[in-house]
Amino acid sequence: MADEKPGFFADLFAPVGGFGVTFATMFRKLETEEYPEEKRPTQPRYHGRHQLNRHPDGLEKCVGCELCAWACPADAILVEGADNDDREGGAGRFSPGERYGRVYQINYLRCIFCGLCIEACPTRALTMTNEYELADNNRADLIFTKDQLLAPLQPGMADAPHPMVEGMTEKDYYKGAVTGATTAQQDWVAEHAGAADSEGHTA
Repeated sequence: MADEKPGFFADLFAPVGGFGVTFATMFRKLETEEYPEEKRPTQPRYHGRHQLNRHPDGLEKCVGCELCAWACPADAILVEGADNDDREGGAGRFSPGERYGRVYQINYLRCIFCGLCIEACPTRALTMTNEYELADNNRADLIFTKDQLLAPLQPGMADAPHPMVEGMTEKDYYKGAVTGATTAQQDWVAEHAGAADSEGHTA
């Protein structure tokens, strides 16, 4: 009985059955996203543009260890560390550690947004935001520098460089003992305003 042929009506409606999915979706209302006027929020752990974070008093968390650059499989990160100079008359302190990231660049022409750099960072200085609009019309503007990546100052912070909170150590910073900039730190920043720029440092 396996050699029985389909009947007349089966042959007649076979093409219609083949287009069944097409006809079923032709009149269904489409869910159109009005991008960029309306942007759908991303997931909380979305891997977007990077950010260099600060401590609550404004000092940078990056200590210039270059582990993020070593971990990057696309060779998209360039870090050049330098020593903090908090001696009398020095340029000041940019991070609680012995060193800080003097130069920090991420080449978004190479970055594959894998997140290995943030896993390698020992101080949680580098994280990834939910920002995904990184397109541009030239290659140079897709190489982000430190001033573009550094987190903006929040209320209670003082822009680096400045001394650490008096009586606090590097370990205290990473334990979360610092909650904001002290009056002494803010006074130091006001007194030395422009000194860092004149020496070629970038905060």
